[in-house]
Amino acid sequence: MRRVKIAPARPDPTDVDATGSDRRAAGAQQRAGRRLAAALRAGLYRQLAEDDDRAAYWVRHARIGVWLSEVAGLAALGYVLLTGTPAHRSPVIYGMVVTVLVATPTVLLLPLAQMMRDSRGALLFYGWSAAVGVFIAVAGRIDGGSASPLYAIFFLTLGFMALAYPPGGVLVMGMLMTGVYALVIAPPHVTLSVLFITVVMGAFTMVCAMASANSWAAHDRRLQLMRTMETLAATDPLTGCCNRRAFLGRLEAALDETAPTVVCLVDLDGFKSVNDRRGHGAGDVVLQQVARSLAAAVRETDTVARLGGDEFAVLAEVTAALPADDLAERLRSAVAVAGADVGVTASVGVAEVRPGDDILDLLHRADAAMYRAKTAGGDRVTAVLA
Repeated sequence: MRRVKIAPARPDPTDVDATGSDRRAAGAQQRAGRRLAAALRAGLYRQLAEDDDRAAYWVRHARIGVWLSEVAGLAALGYVLLTGTPAHRSPVIYGMVVTVLVATPTVLLLPLAQMMRDSRGALLFYGWSAAVGVFIAVAGRIDGGSASPLYAIFFLTLGFMALAYPPGGVLVMGMLMTGVYALVIAPPHVTLSVLFITVVMGAFTMVCAMASANSWAAHDRRLQLMRTMETLAATDPLTGCCNRRAFLGRLEAALDETAPTVVCLVDLDGFKSVNDRRGHGAGDVVLQQVARSLAAAVRETDTVARLGGDEFAVLAEVTAALPADDLAERLRSAVAVAGADVGVTASVGVAEVRPGDDILDLLHRADAAMYRAKTAGGDRVTAVLA
């Protein structure tokens, strides 16, 4: 009997294409969702403070918000007491006004300076504005809808938000407040007056969002300028490494650390002859090459600085895998390679940081060790004598 071999069924190419297309579409939707979430987060949230001065600014802003809330609460209380509107007879409105007057000052009991440095600062302002929106919606609805003047507090809130929220946050919160007025407070009597006020609130929201954008842009420019100035103040303009001022600051901080640390002073041998024979332009090139070589010879956490002229310094943490002698020899070798074409080498003096060290004494020990290396012929490493 003859056997018939049945070949396995092959998948339909159209099914494979359809499955692949579905997966690509799902992946594209996920990526789009992540981009949208990232865009919303960037538009609605910004860290308010990165330093003490900025944190103090936002603490003052929170205090102003408390003051404004108290003024608005007292004004609302006077309104409901002195007018014959439905609010005059509503215990709910009296309860909300008293809640605002009593609860709002408790904001000042919070650790505001710490909160402004993380997400809690932004959440505080968003939650604050949301609570105000709920109170105004309920009070305005009870007080007669569009005829109630209590909705005017929305404008005060929007103006306050323009000074605190990022532009996206101002826009979203303003649109929500405008929608609350048009869809919650005003109905069922939606008149031309209601539409007019809705348009004005929308326009005021846009103005506040633009004011917020300008404020944050000015802050970003100031921050960038300050960082640029700090970088320039701490950077040697020729080599791009730290200058003497920045090095001394980091050295002072290192004296308080418990990790074993070493200072290496690197003085170039034969550099003067480069300037004499080839000019100062060639000497500048050598200094730049040496700075790059020293930076490549150490870790990113270590500090390479140009103290002036042809003298460099390295502040580094030493370990069992990289003791002080090996580090100094690595620095000497790096300079020898960088200056091989022009005959430049390095005399390296090594001094370990001791408990209770003084900066001047520490640098004096390293300088003395470097001087011994130079007087011994250069291109060598000398450590501080015990």
